[in-house]
Amino acid sequence: MTSPSTAQEIISINPATGAEIARVAVTTLPELDAAVERANHAFHHSGWKSLLPHKRALVLHAIADGLLAEKESLAHLQMQDNGKPLGECRGMVESAIGTFRYYASVCETIEGDVTPSRGDYVSFTVLEPFGVVAAITPWNSPLMNDAAKVAPALAAGNAVLLKPSEDSPLLAPELARIALAAGLPKDLLQVVQGRGADVGAALVAHPGVRMISFTGGTTSGRAIARVAGDRLVPAALELGGKSPHVVFADADMEHAVAAVVAGIFGSAGQSCVAGSRLFIDASIYDEVLSAVVTRAKNLRVALPDADGVEMGPLASFHHRERVAAFVDRARAEGGRILCGGAAPTGGDYDHGAFYLPTVIDGLGPQAVACQEEAFGPVLVALPFKDEADLIAQANGTAFGLACGIWTESFKRAWRIGRALEAGSVWINTYKQSVTSTPFGGFKNSGIGREKGIDGLRLYAQVKSIYLGLHEQPLAVAK
Repeated sequence: MTSPSTAQEIISINPATGAEIARVAVTTLPELDAAVERANHAFHHSGWKSLLPHKRALVLHAIADGLLAEKESLAHLQMQDNGKPLGECRGMVESAIGTFRYYASVCETIEGDVTPSRGDYVSFTVLEPFGVVAAITPWNSPLMNDAAKVAPALAAGNAVLLKPSEDSPLLAPELARIALAAGLPKDLLQVVQGRGADVGAALVAHPGVRMISFTGGTTSGRAIARVAGDRLVPAALELGGKSPHVVFADADMEHAVAAVVAGIFGSAGQSCVAGSRLFIDASIYDEVLSAVVTRAKNLRVALPDADGVEMGPLASFHHRERVAAFVDRARAEGGRILCGGAAPTGGDYDHGAFYLPTVIDGLGPQAVACQEEAFGPVLVALPFKDEADLIAQANGTAFGLACGIWTESFKRAWRIGRALEAGSVWINTYKQSVTSTPFGGFKNSGIGREKGIDGLRLYAQVKSIYLGLHEQPLAVAK
């Protein structure tokens, strides 16, 4: 198997087959400097930031049209780049299209505020772009995550330097190409490639970058926050999760079990909002856990373009090693592996980064497997005896990104939903997401909110303007 990267290039490997599919040049530091300089020039001289909002929106719609025209080829490219099932990759392209259309609409309809005055003036606010935005995206859903940052940043009038993960480098250049063909001024969207520790760190620290948007691991997020703090530039950080998925005794069991399985094994668990901790009312613990294990064992793990595939490979071979080590640690801590816990073997499995859906129980809430993010198809099950016990356990991690609650009691759902520390709460559903609704986390799961109207404000500065109405000259003192 080919090494995933060298100092000069990134090698994209199909995680389903182990085959090399492309080589991408790593951006050198002089090239990064030049890209920032071009982006700054485009920001100040292309006319984009002063373009009337409805005209900016036309370009965003044209980018969406370009993505739609290439939907199938982009979906196949993502499937090869990170191993997601083809149907899911098509959904990621559709999400990117919808994101550009949404922010085209927000761009031409968002309003400033006329604020109450306390004197002879009219006061109001307008939004101004920052300038050059560094957008750093993860490997799990590249095109969707790229669009979630690029679309609102461009809508707000910024220039964007987009750095995709070195494990999924192929989609970002396609987005930049499509945007340029759609009429986006040259150099307003550029792609830089390389490892986060090298190119990413240099991008975050670059004095020409005026705002940072990062999605990824909490450790990297902390490092970025430190640099942003020293530089006094804003940083939006969408980080990890260890989301609790809760099943009460009065839940609709068929729907709850299906959602639990989909919530952790969809995307092979490679999702920040994956419901990786399953909390089950002690009175129905064995029944629900048995149903979840049965479904997990029967999931179709296969090549991402196979008929009926429900879970493809993990995104890379080195990530599979990380997930396997996580499971081994849980086993060593006394966890019982109820299903999975290994890579499948034979046929196509021998060539790809496959890992079986894994369910673990027998661990206490402070076990590493219950505290740290596997970012893979690994579910840890824990019983709870009452609401107070549940809340204490569910809130007992450093994360607070999302949670799911299954109960037929509205009052209970409201109590638990308000009590759990999470940026997104799903009641009798799971893993729903829409561009119009803000998304982000509590605690170590991040800072700031993407999506929604505030997702555009995230990439803008508020400027207050006063129009004087004085009949007499201003006095030095009153």
